[in-house]
Amino acid sequence: MVLLESQAKLKTGDLAPDFELLGIDDKKHKLDDYKDYKGFLVIFMCNHCPYVKAKVDALNELYEKCGSDIAMIGINSNDSTDYPEDSFEAMKETAKEKGFGFDYLVDDTQEIAKKYGAMCTPDPFLFNSQKQLVFHGRIDNAMKPDDAATEKTMIDNIDKLLSGKKIEKEFDPSIGCSIKWKEN
Repeated sequence: MVLLESQAKLKTGDLAPDFELLGIDDKKHKLDDYKDYKGFLVIFMCNHCPYVKAKVDALNELYEKCGSDIAMIGINSNDSTDYPEDSFEAMKETAKEKGFGFDYLVDDTQEIAKKYGAMCTPDPFLFNSQKQLVFHGRIDNAMKPDDAATEKTMIDNIDKLLSGKKIEKEFDPSIGCSIKWKEN
């Protein structure tokens, strides 16, 4: 396990890179599928990372809070050749077991993770309805798997986005396992 902090490649106001990825529902999903929402949250994640596992309840709470206003999209970019627990079939099992209601997509080529500048799992990006980045960073302030969150950073920022308030800290790094990149 390589512990990494997310880095700001996309800057506030940058447009979300487009994608067309297969979801665990066996359908292709494109960024335009989410155009009727007031914003969307893209979270690079996987099945095996202890940092993602520790956020399962927070991810489900986020989905509940997002409701019909903010689309939530999980993207797994890990190389499943060396990490079979991150395979497409394992994604389906994990989503069912953990009760994920949000779209969970696979980035086989890892092209989308690179376009977003995703570094770790989890690595969340919050966009407004114009597809502009408004926040990149942590879900909450529990930075180690055993920590308990005392601040719900992403929920607070979603509330600000929906109420038209400025998000003061536009980048607040997430910490997690490195994305498992394919060898060239």
